[in-house]
Amino acid sequence: MNWSISFEPLISWPLLALALVPLALLALVGLWFRQRGSVFRFIALLALAAALFNPVFLNEEREPLKSVVALVVDRSQSQDIGDRTKQTDEALAGLQQRLGRFKQFDVRVVEAGKSEAAEERTETRLFGALEGAFRDVPPSRIGGAIMITDGEVHDAPPGAPDFNAPLHALITGNDHEKDRRIRFENAPRFGLVGKPLDMTYRVISTENETGPVDVRVSVNGEQVAVEHATVGQAMPLQVTIPGAGRNIVELAIDREPGELTDTNNRAIALIDGIRENLRVLLVSGEPHAGERTWRNLLKSDASVDLVHFTILRPPEKQDGTPINELSLIAFPTRELFVEKIKDFDLIIFDRYQHRDVLPILYYDYISEYVEKGGALLIAAGPEYAGESSIARTPLMAALPAMPTGEVVDKAFYPRLTELGQRHPVTRGLDGSATEPPRWSRWFRTIGVQNPEGEVVMKGADNRPLLLLDRKGEGRVGMLLSDQGWLWARGFEGGGPHVQLYRRIAHWLMKEPELEEERLTADGRG
Repeated sequence: MNWSISFEPLISWPLLALALVPLALLALVGLWFRQRGSVFRFIALLALAAALFNPVFLNEEREPLKSVVALVVDRSQSQDIGDRTKQTDEALAGLQQRLGRFKQFDVRVVEAGKSEAAEERTETRLFGALEGAFRDVPPSRIGGAIMITDGEVHDAPPGAPDFNAPLHALITGNDHEKDRRIRFENAPRFGLVGKPLDMTYRVISTENETGPVDVRVSVNGEQVAVEHATVGQAMPLQVTIPGAGRNIVELAIDREPGELTDTNNRAIALIDGIRENLRVLLVSGEPHAGERTWRNLLKSDASVDLVHFTILRPPEKQDGTPINELSLIAFPTRELFVEKIKDFDLIIFDRYQHRDVLPILYYDYISEYVEKGGALLIAAGPEYAGESSIARTPLMAALPAMPTGEVVDKAFYPRLTELGQRHPVTRGLDGSATEPPRWSRWFRTIGVQNPEGEVVMKGADNRPLLLLDRKGEGRVGMLLSDQGWLWARGFEGGGPHVQLYRRIAHWLMKEPELEEERLTADGRG
């Protein structure tokens, strides 16, 4: 027990002094001149002062607080090598036993570096764990900390740690361990598709060895090169990004005899491939209401370079007008479909029919273009069901459905099929969640037979309306109605034509965000 006295005045100290000091002076003057009753007045003043000071007697019972000692244990993947886990567990048990003998210590065990989920990073952040262990402890109670680790710490401060208490480390492993690892020194996060990307990497050895080493370079799981590197030196690397979206560049070296582990003999870099502007060729067979819808949509997309031709004067139209008096330009068929066809990411035939504008051989070139990775979209109108249909040309090899010759002029609501409700092109299309859908009707469907690929939208009488298919390395889409412009014009409230048309175009051009089975990767370690 500790007894003490404390004053808790009834009024503030300044007011107390203002009241008592003049009275004390008067009492002292009376005592000095020995006035009658001055002693009693002085005693009364002391009693008044004692009452105003309000003295309080305290009886304190104190219990000493324990000092907190943290044991920070490294549980990262590198601790699983050899017998490091056993050494760590034995060291932890020994420290707990020894520190447990001292009643003045509160021992806290903190484990760090162990990932609880596949997407978490497995960096060894012991100093972050140390800070967390003492977050609720006042500085006066921090007794110290002991780290049990293999020495690989990713958040070690560059200088002396900001820790005002003893800090010790027990290092696991053996003195003569040998290990090599590879890491990226410079790896940009983005790169242009089809363009070389400069990177740097380094091979590091625990024994500070030098000499040559072969490094295997893989992009998206496919080995593309073997580089000759020098251990300990930063080496340049140049890779070509093959596609848009997430790309994985992996470096790997062989395991040497006696090497501790080959887990760190690989390094990966995740690079997002960015395409330069997508080139689209739009060929309209004739002027019609829906032509401007496609044109406006593609022109409004900043990532698309559009080349658009509309056939205004087919070859069979001969009215005697001299060529030099026509304001039309010739359709550069050879330049577009032979010389530069590979430059286009997507070709759209909008209500196009075979009218000898394109030589019959050029349809073979288009089919070959699709087989080798190109994209083709048929926006069909009544012409697709007629005698001049492009389905009657060599292009039929690339088409997902043949026409029946039937044109169904009947009002209907475009609806998603069961597959279309899951497909990234039509999934979650604005207005599709209600029945009937919250968009306007269309009034024409082109009949087809034996559809291939995926039917994601259906039209009148549950006929196929939107087909998506793969041909070789390329993709083909077929929209079996020319009524999409009704949505663009706001008929009966319109519909999500921009969302639908853009998704169709970008799926055909293999944009990764619209892949049916989209895989994402993340680097750990």
